[in-house]
Amino acid sequence: MDLRRGRFKRAASDEDLARVIGAGVPGTGMPPFALQPAEISGVLAFIRAGFDPAGTAVKVGDPERGRALFHGKARCATCHSTGGLGPRLAPDLGDVGAARTPGSLQRTLLDPTAAMLPINRPVRIALRDGATIRGRRLNEDTYSVQLITDDERLLSIAKTDVREYEVGKTSPMPSYATSLTPDELSDVIAYLLSLKGLQP
Repeated sequence: MDLRRGRFKRAASDEDLARVIGAGVPGTGMPPFALQPAEISGVLAFIRAGFDPAGTAVKVGDPERGRALFHGKARCATCHSTGGLGPRLAPDLGDVGAARTPGSLQRTLLDPTAAMLPINRPVRIALRDGATIRGRRLNEDTYSVQLITDDERLLSIAKTDVREYEVGKTSPMPSYATSLTPDELSDVIAYLLSLKGLQP
């Protein structure tokens, strides 16, 4: 088990990890550890900081509560799909738990613009025929750009047809720094970590 990746077979939340540390895993090489609660909290913080003493620990909460927030209060499901189910305005998150760490997910939730990948930037394209298209860039090469428009149409546009091409620098995703509590953020992170391409 590569603990640095922050993904575990028997634990989704910090509470699960604390139980595994305290009780061990019978029939495996993982023994129980008789640690005080403060000591277990310190071990969890070190794991969640990516084993970097200077890193920032990320609390991982309950994935089921996170799922409810994703589809409810946080309104993530109004733009993001999971496993191909849902809208396509924002990137699909069906395997985000296999690709991202708790720290990177937290940064995205708190400061979406700083964490935005270049390929996911919003674009505005003015065509030579006078039409203007807005959407999210999916791919780009020397001769064309592929995007999904704000009304979810997939388009491939030849650059010879483009009069103006503007790539946005601000993410359309809102920051959850003030709209979710720290515990709610930890629950959403737990849910996102549970999405490993095996379930919607």
